[in-house]
Amino acid sequence: MTSIAGFVFLLVMVFGGYTIAGGSFAIIFSTLAFEFMMIGGAAVGAFIMSNSMHDVKHTLGGMGKIMKGARYHKSDYVEMLSLLYWFVRLAQQKGAMALEAHIERPQESAAFQKFPKIAGDHHAVTMICDYLRMIGMNADDPHQIEDVMARELKKMKEEELHPSHALQNIADALPALGIVAAVLGVIKTMGSIDQPPAVLGKMIGGALVGTFLGVLLAYGLMGPLATRLKGIVEEDAKYYEVIRAVLVAHLHGNAPQVAVETGRKMAPSHSMPSFQELEESLQNLQIG
Repeated sequence: MTSIAGFVFLLVMVFGGYTIAGGSFAIIFSTLAFEFMMIGGAAVGAFIMSNSMHDVKHTLGGMGKIMKGARYHKSDYVEMLSLLYWFVRLAQQKGAMALEAHIERPQESAAFQKFPKIAGDHHAVTMICDYLRMIGMNADDPHQIEDVMARELKKMKEEELHPSHALQNIADALPALGIVAAVLGVIKTMGSIDQPPAVLGKMIGGALVGTFLGVLLAYGLMGPLATRLKGIVEEDAKYYEVIRAVLVAHLHGNAPQVAVETGRKMAPSHSMPSFQELEESLQNLQIG
């Protein structure tokens, strides 16, 4: 919603200033639909040309992320840290094989059932189960597992950032597409060079609307949306960094409390639960 509010404020400031300066909307409105058709249509065509259908759908999904904002909040980090604490405590007390029933059938696990939101997060469940399974297979070299997890998280982050890059590429192209529309307007004007100056002035003004629209859409809409989406993806990626930090700390032989404290420090500052909040959740943690 903040993105919508920001864009509305931007339009008010731009067109408000234009109105106060005595500008007329007649020329803009007379050519806006045609200019938008050329520039917007060309941008959509270029976007489809440069992306696979999977990437197109992924980018459309990214627009939904922009409207909703970051997926994970303080309560989500508390739940994840609590779940990981239970797993590493169980592994420490009864051995890694005690985790087998939970990681092989997570949908039946009492631990995951305690936290239904985590259970519904396919990526989080898969990551937890895969790396706890590796620990159970005696792949207990913390440096090796940390390296594998880091590479997987990097891959996931790069894939999730693709929509942001796609939007930024369109933002970079829009000013040039605006110039294309403006040049076509100038060509049209030159074909009517025998008209009076008043007529030619309106035609030239209409042509310049293309340049204005391309720059406005690039720096006032698509660019900010790309930046916003990138920020959301990077913030959500911290959620999986928490999982990595806790499991690696556990492999280094740290106590469960120390392992989850290591993970807590990886959460974004505005979503990071305090030590007392996490401690309270762990004390109330009872999973059959």
